[in-house]
Amino acid sequence: MKKITVAKFGGSSLADSNQFIKVKNIIENDNSRTIIVPSAPGKSKNEKHKITDLLLMCYQLASHNLNINEVYQFVEDRFKSIRDDLDINFDIEKELEKIKVNIISNPNSDYTASRGEYLNALLLASFLGFEFIDSSKLIFFNNDRTVNYEYTNNAIRKEDIKNKKCVIPGFYGRDFDGKTITFPRSGSDVSASVIANGVCADLYENWTDVNGFLAADPSIVNTKLIKKITYTELRELSYMGAEVLYEDAVFPVVKNKIPINIRNTNDPENDGTMIISDDDNLSTTPSITGVAGKKGFSVFNISKTKRSEDLTFIRKLVSVFETNDVHIEQMPSSIDSVSVVVPFNEISSKQSKIIEEINIYCSPDSITIYHNMSLIAVVGRGMINVKGSSAKIFHALSKENINVRMISQGSSEMNIIIGVVEKDFENSIKTICKEFNLTEDA
Repeated sequence: MKKITVAKFGGSSLADSNQFIKVKNIIENDNSRTIIVPSAPGKSKNEKHKITDLLLMCYQLASHNLNINEVYQFVEDRFKSIRDDLDINFDIEKELEKIKVNIISNPNSDYTASRGEYLNALLLASFLGFEFIDSSKLIFFNNDRTVNYEYTNNAIRKEDIKNKKCVIPGFYGRDFDGKTITFPRSGSDVSASVIANGVCADLYENWTDVNGFLAADPSIVNTKLIKKITYTELRELSYMGAEVLYEDAVFPVVKNKIPINIRNTNDPENDGTMIISDDDNLSTTPSITGVAGKKGFSVFNISKTKRSEDLTFIRKLVSVFETNDVHIEQMPSSIDSVSVVVPFNEISSKQSKIIEEINIYCSPDSITIYHNMSLIAVVGRGMINVKGSSAKIFHALSKENINVRMISQGSSEMNIIIGVVEKDFENSIKTICKEFNLTEDA
């Protein structure tokens, strides 16, 4: 049985004709790469704008009955340039004119935003000699803009794409009325994952402009590449701000345990990062896989004697934040107190109201608020089997005179969340990475 690889190429990977050539070489180097999902052209050395941004500018102009010609000309020139540089025999002018007419006559943000992927896929399919299959024939959305997997998987099977060499544009699909619907974030990543799930692929490759997933933010510390990471570890790190692959792109492939390989189009010899099932054996993984964090939090510390004896206390406290549309990030507690960690931007104009409601509903002894807090997640499946991970973290921070204001460990024992003041944020991440040999110079 032949191996099937779904290969997604991001906007930087297909930004110009030189990148198209690199992508073609990558695809031809492995005959299992038969299903290709491209993004719209992104920025490059010679191009300052992403195609999708230009198209959305056209939508804004058209929706106010303003002329789109000047902005749309940039879109036309970009695709014509790629076509001409690669000597592709394809009538891109006809497609560009049709899209322009549709944008002007019936402005629609989803349709307009998706045309970059549509046009790039047409060019790439022609360049590769692959079949073009429109995503609107494969990916179906419910009324709430979630993917309808039953209809989507049936459509994928009906089209028999697993037995074809094809290019399928990322980022969009359709609803049951035929209207174009786009994914909310990192849409090409998600749509490629949906397609990989639909064909039960052996591998989902995500080609981008970095070698893979780093152990920490490279703007803070020079860390090592993570060679293997589980789905859950990735989600934990992504949720806390780590970038490379949006966490929603993981969900569709989890059920079938399809591995995801993050690779660099500009360094195809590098094996990148492999994202694998939580069930796979990672016995060689270090105790800490990665470190990520976010700033901009406030902590409400609510104290009440014999708080634990009041069975309704937590429910009433949570309801105060819920009714004020404030997300609770963490909620560590002790016998007589509870700390509620929330984004500062969500409470900045509501602080007095929230305090008043907590006093009314919970009758606390005291409420203390700390602003300018940051959260750092130390993530690693290996922590379960390695004694003293927490002690190493706190000892290392103590040596740097960093005061840990909050500690929370999940029941899965896969992550430890610590709270520090924002001025200690970067140094805390550097210190933890150094302690666990995650830095390149370690």
